[in-house]
Amino acid sequence: MADQSTPKTYDAAAEVVELCRDLIRIDTSNYGDAEGPGERKAAEYVAALLDEVGIESTLMESEPGRTSLVARWGDGDGEPLLIHGHLDVVPAAAEDWRFDPFAAEIHDGYLWGRGTVDMKDFDAMALSVVRARARTGAQPRRPLVLCFTADEEAGGHKGAQYVVEQYPDLIADCTQAVGEVGGFTTTVRGKRIYLIEAAEKGMAWLKLTARGKAGHGSMINTDNAISRLAGAVARIGAHQWPVRLTPAMEVLLAAVADIAGTEATPENARALVEEFESSAAMLGSTIANICNPTMFDAGYKVNVIPSEAMAHVDGRFLPGYEEEFFATLAELCGDGVTWEAVSHQQPWASPFEGRIVDAMTASLLEADPDAVVAPFLMGAGTDAKHFRKLGMDSYGFAPLRLPADLDFGSLFHGVDERVPLEALEFGARVFDRFLDLA
Repeated sequence: MADQSTPKTYDAAAEVVELCRDLIRIDTSNYGDAEGPGERKAAEYVAALLDEVGIESTLMESEPGRTSLVARWGDGDGEPLLIHGHLDVVPAAAEDWRFDPFAAEIHDGYLWGRGTVDMKDFDAMALSVVRARARTGAQPRRPLVLCFTADEEAGGHKGAQYVVEQYPDLIADCTQAVGEVGGFTTTVRGKRIYLIEAAEKGMAWLKLTARGKAGHGSMINTDNAISRLAGAVARIGAHQWPVRLTPAMEVLLAAVADIAGTEATPENARALVEEFESSAAMLGSTIANICNPTMFDAGYKVNVIPSEAMAHVDGRFLPGYEEEFFATLAELCGDGVTWEAVSHQQPWASPFEGRIVDAMTASLLEADPDAVVAPFLMGAGTDAKHFRKLGMDSYGFAPLRLPADLDFGSLFHGVDERVPLEALEFGARVFDRFLDLA
């Protein structure tokens, strides 16, 4: 069993870049419906990589082609640790990109392609570390359960949720889980801060519907479904949600305030978030509920007033503030607008303490002694929501030391998604050390 005294006889980062390139070249675009290539090819690739080093996998499909994988390795004396990553990616329009998003090209010290940060980078880190260890028999302190899932980008219903509901025996003995998003750096006044995800917002993808009186576009109509819905959507889009500080963000903002020479309060929370500069847009959503209109569908001819109009909104609510979120949404919608959930998932928060947190912190600081490590609340969603239904504490820990001027948050689902090669190799070595300590 590996510990601090065990000499390394392998390089955990030796193949991380090539594994990530191979995964990117397998198009697993998830369009949120029945379209798309699915994840079967990627899951088979992962299974072959594990089989090559003597690790057997179980593949499972919620629908044809929507494939997830679970594998188990190690016989340490600790409780099993779940390491999870998703295999799907959001679509990418090649004409908008500098390089083909599925070619996995290397330029200017970066690996470019869809999935380089969300999240085939961490898939490759975990695989490279486990393969290197398995080849040399360097087992981690505790057994590992590896889970690579389908469908995370559409809520995980055909992936992680399916695994949890249909194959719980494969993962139910895990007490803690590690996946995306966390372990990456942001910079405040020249100081690197590694953010570890310790909490996550709940998700409310909602379809709004307004109904009215159909009629001719040339006539007066005071019961217009489009007008009613447009007003609701405009109010939702313009609403300023109040600051609400959760425990994870209180710790993070206190660390930022210490660097900035001030104290953290709800009144100056937004100003402290601005200290993150390139990461401010990503972290700004972590101190308040949020709801963004994203789709609008109404009408079929310019001179016909339709009887129905529909819109979709993406709502995210903080742990402990779900009731406030929906009460506010009801006020903003007003009379005559109803909603139904497309996906409604609960928020979560894990304690930022204990051996696993100490292991994440120590592995980062051994590699970057002058940095700060702090928890944060993730504004988007991950598969952790599903795995926590089995009672696991969850964390986001995909270590990346990034350039201070890289707008990392904008690369998630963005054009020209890319990751520094050095950051990938750094992440593999830190994650390998984490497995010694966790």
